[in-house]
Amino acid sequence: MSKAQSTSNSDVKAKEGAFHADVIPGFLFVTGIENSDPTIQNGRVRVDEMEKCGHYRSWQTDFELVRDMGIQFLRYGVPLHRAWLGPDRYDWGFADAAFARLKEEGIVPIVDLCHFGMPDWLGNFQNPDFPEQFGRYASAFALRYPWLQLYTPVNEIYICARFSALYGWWNEQLHSDAAFVTALKHLVKANILAMRAILQHRPDAIFIQSESSEYFHAEQPAAIGHAEKLNARRFLSLDLNYGRRVDSEMYEYLLDNGMTRDEYHFFLENHLKHHCIMGTDYYVANEHRVTAGGDICASGEIFGYSTITNMYYGRYQLPVMHTETNIAEGPRGDEAVTWLWKEWANVLRVRNAGVPILGFTWYSLTDQVDWDSALRQNRGNVNPLGLYDLDRNIRAVGRAYRELIANWREVLPTQSVCLRIPIEMPAGTGDAWRSARRSRKGGNEATAAPSNT
Repeated sequence: MSKAQSTSNSDVKAKEGAFHADVIPGFLFVTGIENSDPTIQNGRVRVDEMEKCGHYRSWQTDFELVRDMGIQFLRYGVPLHRAWLGPDRYDWGFADAAFARLKEEGIVPIVDLCHFGMPDWLGNFQNPDFPEQFGRYASAFALRYPWLQLYTPVNEIYICARFSALYGWWNEQLHSDAAFVTALKHLVKANILAMRAILQHRPDAIFIQSESSEYFHAEQPAAIGHAEKLNARRFLSLDLNYGRRVDSEMYEYLLDNGMTRDEYHFFLENHLKHHCIMGTDYYVANEHRVTAGGDICASGEIFGYSTITNMYYGRYQLPVMHTETNIAEGPRGDEAVTWLWKEWANVLRVRNAGVPILGFTWYSLTDQVDWDSALRQNRGNVNPLGLYDLDRNIRAVGRAYRELIANWREVLPTQSVCLRIPIEMPAGTGDAWRSARRSRKGGNEATAAPSNT
């Protein structure tokens, strides 16, 4: 079936959950455009998922598919390595076109500024210049697009630091606790400085910190100590980002591996937790078995999303959003549909327990490429994880998600005891926001940001 055949029927669109750009939803149904861009092979190869998945060719079609699904919110980021050319040097060409079209379509971006990679000129996450430079990039971005309100400045900090500096898979490709702590502190500081910079231009900005929610199960009594340490380490990125004092063993771990007391106190004293929603990502691979020797292997789903999310909520007491999940469509054709409904049941369980859960995300819109090797191998393997395949034909899980949205969109706001996000919808916000800001500043702000191309 062609994309036109699967999405052009206006009656289907109306029935399946069309929306109005000026209506503020009570619950966010979300998908995303996969935009990971780490380097591999000692920095010689850039893994650009937007290119591999055909988004640069089909971005206008992709946005139409989002709207036709009845989805109003999209995790979306410009390709950082293409937009950020050097210190205070930017190429906004693709971003200008893409964000203008999203605004026209009434789709609200959750802007993903850094997704596992940085530009070649900055090197990798061991570079101490990265946080300050990234804050300047975020400032320039927010100034140029003042209508954007929702951000994930740095995606999955824990995973990025672990895969780049502890496992040696991406970017710096190092294998040490010291390299991990260095990457971690630089990524968290970059995230905080970016939030601070964005708030200078958009004081009502909201930050949805997408992070992997994980758990490590001890395989036998001799593995308990290893599992406890790993279960403490999984919280480090959020502890530092939200200014929470880390556990005593993790404090020693950080200081033993290069973090100074002053750096640690920077995180305690400069967090912006009150502007944040905690994004929890959950996949079938998020739970692990730990052996007596400290080795780790996948355990499959044991606790599940609701149990693990309650752990994270109990620790941070922040509103929650389910910001990523997927599973491959297998030989039966219903594997992804079954997982969708299982995750949705977990979301409802979290919500009905009184946790303020504000949204759900199937990630991503289309199939992905080479995630079967965690992007370590540049093989071009297509992973059937999307709502649509790479020819933009809808998958069974796409039809199921469209139906889920249509069925639940009107029910959740009227039956929810949870919060609503104070979102300003995109219709007309760009010029109005800039005019209001000029008035507050005495009319001195320029009417447009420089291109810096």
